[in-house]
Amino acid sequence: MSDRALELTRVANLDAARDDWIRLADAAGNPFTTWEWASGWWRHFGGDRELLVSIARRPDRTAAAILPLYVSATSPARTVRFVGQGPADQLAPVCAPEDLKPATLALRDALESDMGGWQVAIADRLPGEAGIAGLLGGRVVRSESSPVLHHDGDFDSFLASRSRNFREQVRRRERRLERDHRIAFRLTDDPERLESDFETLVRLHRARWGESSSAFQPPLDRFHHEFAGAALERGWLRLWTLEVDGRPAACWLGYRMGGAEWYYQAGRDPALEREAVGFVLMAHTVRETLDDGIGEYRLLLGGEGYKDRFANADHGLETVALGRGVRGRLALAAARAASAAPPVLRRQLRRLAG
Repeated sequence: MSDRALELTRVANLDAARDDWIRLADAAGNPFTTWEWASGWWRHFGGDRELLVSIARRPDRTAAAILPLYVSATSPARTVRFVGQGPADQLAPVCAPEDLKPATLALRDALESDMGGWQVAIADRLPGEAGIAGLLGGRVVRSESSPVLHHDGDFDSFLASRSRNFREQVRRRERRLERDHRIAFRLTDDPERLESDFETLVRLHRARWGESSSAFQPPLDRFHHEFAGAALERGWLRLWTLEVDGRPAACWLGYRMGGAEWYYQAGRDPALEREAVGFVLMAHTVRETLDDGIGEYRLLLGGEGYKDRFANADHGLETVALGRGVRGRLALAAARAASAAPPVLRRQLRRLAG
């Protein structure tokens, strides 16, 4: 496809793009750009904000991409962002991987046409490996880690590729847990169990991280529960529970889509920290992924040390910002200055900004 072969058509609401969106999201293989994620996010967080959704069409009028933007703020500058941003760990135009470059150029064309009268445009968490951040013509304002494990082989061959110390830890920790306790790994595949299993995940996540994590703070908990239900129906959901002596000890939430396992969140019982139940469950999910013939395990946003023990690549995520007009450029300059301030001052500025 020619890089400039797409024509944009604005739609009034998300429903108007639903059928094309579902088809293109399946091709994209990213749970955070699915119709289910975006429509649920909009119900919970859209409020009375303005939608700016376009369909990018080929010359034959078939849809090649969805460009789902919205006006996130009107002060101090009219700002547009991707629908679904915030809890999403990776975003992009909704399209097949081979159409990502022309879709991004179509997004740039839309912004250059003054779509929505924007003054600041923010494209959050674009995949670094796609090389599309530079196509928007803005400035990369944030780079984040997003580790991934690529491996063509089963779990045993993966372990053989790692250090002796890591191999021994994986095997020893699970053997020790099995020796001292009765354990079971359970995957949620029954809609009747989803609510209780999801509540267990949230409870264990809060037990481990408390107020330091906002991942499941209301209303995010309701949004994620709703999306988990949709993902279960579509066959994407991977919600694992490790039970120790008949009681939940750790939970792992992810999605299987686009030939990859996407690890999103987890929780564990702090009382079983010495038993390394979180590590044991993580290793189990990697085993299940590789032994099922899925050669990509995405550990997603964040460069925590435990992720590096499993990952063998990190293509990163890039957030791009563009300023338009005097107000837009001043707003971006102020944001850059605030980001360089000490943490205490940044918190004070966020409180002042509401």
